[in-house]
Amino acid sequence: MQDYFYTLSDRLMQTLEGNEHLLLGFSGEDSDFVRFNVNNVRQAGRVAQRYLSLDLIQGKRHAQASVTLAGDLQQDLWQLSMVVHNLRAQRPYLQDDPYLIYATEVNNTEQHHDRPVVDSAQAIEQIHQVAVGLDMVGIWANGTMYSGFANSFGQRNWHSTANFNYDWSCYHATDKAVKSSYAGFEWQAQTLTDKFQSVREQLTILAKPARTIEPGCYRVYLAPSALEDIVNTIAWGGFGLKSHRTKSTPLLEMIEQGRRLSPFVSITEDHARGLAPGFTSSGFIKPAQVQLIEQGRYADCLVSPRSAMEYGSVANADGEFPVALDIQAGDLRVADVLTELDTGLYINNLWYLNFSDRNHCQITGMTRFACFWVEQGEIKAPLNVMRFDDSVYELLGSKLLGLSREREFVFDAGTYGQRSHNSIQLPGALIGAMNFTL
Repeated sequence: MQDYFYTLSDRLMQTLEGNEHLLLGFSGEDSDFVRFNVNNVRQAGRVAQRYLSLDLIQGKRHAQASVTLAGDLQQDLWQLSMVVHNLRAQRPYLQDDPYLIYATEVNNTEQHHDRPVVDSAQAIEQIHQVAVGLDMVGIWANGTMYSGFANSFGQRNWHSTANFNYDWSCYHATDKAVKSSYAGFEWQAQTLTDKFQSVREQLTILAKPARTIEPGCYRVYLAPSALEDIVNTIAWGGFGLKSHRTKSTPLLEMIEQGRRLSPFVSITEDHARGLAPGFTSSGFIKPAQVQLIEQGRYADCLVSPRSAMEYGSVANADGEFPVALDIQAGDLRVADVLTELDTGLYINNLWYLNFSDRNHCQITGMTRFACFWVEQGEIKAPLNVMRFDDSVYELLGSKLLGLSREREFVFDAGTYGQRSHNSIQLPGALIGAMNFTL
């Protein structure tokens, strides 16, 4: 695949005229997809797709296009040559782009996956066996993902990764369910077994009569999947340079008023993780890490190349939404969570999150799936759905009691257009008081 992309690149560079420059971006995958319903395979297929993006530049004007590749060299070259011809014809009618920026220094990189692709057939069989007797629905995605970059200055970059992502839910009845996921680079059957054992234990609790609690503030443990929902909401404009300069970031008070989160909270964009490519679509090399929040203080922003040009900064990301977040672990052992929680709510998942007051980083949302009422360190009953409304400066600040020592590695299960490169590694969070409104 890498050689094919480089061959296309070399041939296209030969079609340039005068002082034109060309940027090429490659993306592709060879993935298996399997959909489960009631622990049976309902749909199975394999996707092989390749895309090439083109940006034809002259001065400050540029025209862009994206092409689906057939995999036949002559056919693809004919189609791409026509695209370059059309972009050249369109470009004189476009305005200058004041924030156009692209790498001109050559930085070649290669990163190849060093593990074999997981055998989907064996994994599916293991999933089917371990889920016997359960009303399980889920999606399995597995295979190799590719990214590449080339430009007319001679730069070449390549990135490939082989990984799997199994995202599923097991239902007790109606809307009562337990959600879980397992993703990674190397398949471990025991990890899957342990996760399903936890699911079965939670389903047993869901069979008990549900409890409704009165609105108010309660002690809470947010499992990693629930904390992820909150962090992803913050990330919606929270870490980008442009949102900071335009004062649209929900973390504005951290920037302008010096507000802090708990010293327990350190958040890094970990580009070195290896799931997402280490280069941008304009050819800049990403740093290994970007420290976003360090011990509760805001440290740095994600800076796209266009924002770097606009605001006189240095690019350190492709876009300004994080794709490889890493939240530092704490000292709380997961085995001690119920004891430390004592009496309160154990929350596995949240949903429908949004800002109720963006300027003050106030978030509202609903509990979802398996959430439980705990008394004196013992789970007593499942909880009916509740709505919360609270400030991140409280939840991850003054009211944060601790973070778990063990962390979850979560891959984004999104497949819109192609499988997502996004991932996050994070702990659970013990919170002294969380405000529930209804």
